[in-house]
Amino acid sequence: MTTALPIGWVLRASTVGFTVGCRVLQPSVPQFGDLVKVPVSDGVSVFGLIYNVQVQDDPAVRQLILVGEMEPEAVLDQRENRLVPIEISVLIVGYQRDKQIFQGLPPQPPLSLDILILGSDADIRAFTKSFDYFRLVLNSPQIPGDEVLVTHLRRVAEVQPAETQRRFLLNAGRELARLLNFDLVRLDNILRRIRPVS
Repeated sequence: MTTALPIGWVLRASTVGFTVGCRVLQPSVPQFGDLVKVPVSDGVSVFGLIYNVQVQDDPAVRQLILVGEMEPEAVLDQRENRLVPIEISVLIVGYQRDKQIFQGLPPQPPLSLDILILGSDADIRAFTKSFDYFRLVLNSPQIPGDEVLVTHLRRVAEVQPAETQRRFLLNAGRELARLLNFDLVRLDNILRRIRPVS
C-alpha cells in the first residue's frame, strides 16, 4: 500500500470532503475504505477515507454497446481511454502540518487539480495512533459510515506489525463501544465484522 504516484486530481472540494477524478481503476488505485492524502502546500496534507467510487456515464460506452459483440481490445481501449473520469469521493478525517497530525476538519480543503496519493503504511500507522476520527465517520450522514469504518479498520490492521494487529483491533473496538453505547445493535454489527481472528 505504498505509492507516491498521483492517483487522480481533485475535481471539487468542501470543508468535509472532496471528489477526485482518475483515468482508470488499477489494482494500485485506492479502494473503498482506504486512507488517502492530498498534499495541499508545503508541509500540509489533508487525509481522507474513500467512501464511494463512481463510474460515470461515458458516451463512448453507449456507442460500443449498440455495436453488439465487442472485441476484448475495444473494451480494454475504452477502459484505458475514457472520455469521462472515474470519480472517487473522499470524507476528510484529518490533516498534517509539518510532522504533526490532527484528526478533524482542516482549516481549508484541497483545491482543484491537487493530486491524490495513497497513504503509505507509515502514514496509516501514524494517523491511526488515535481514534478521534471515528466520530466524524460515524456521524457523516452522506456516507455509509459503518461500512467505511469496518473496511478501513481491517486494512489498517493489515499494515500493523503482526504482534500488534489484535491489540489494534481490540483498542478500536473499545473506542467504538464508547461512541456507540447508545446503539448496541449498530455496535454489535461493527464489532462482529472487525473481530480479530484468534
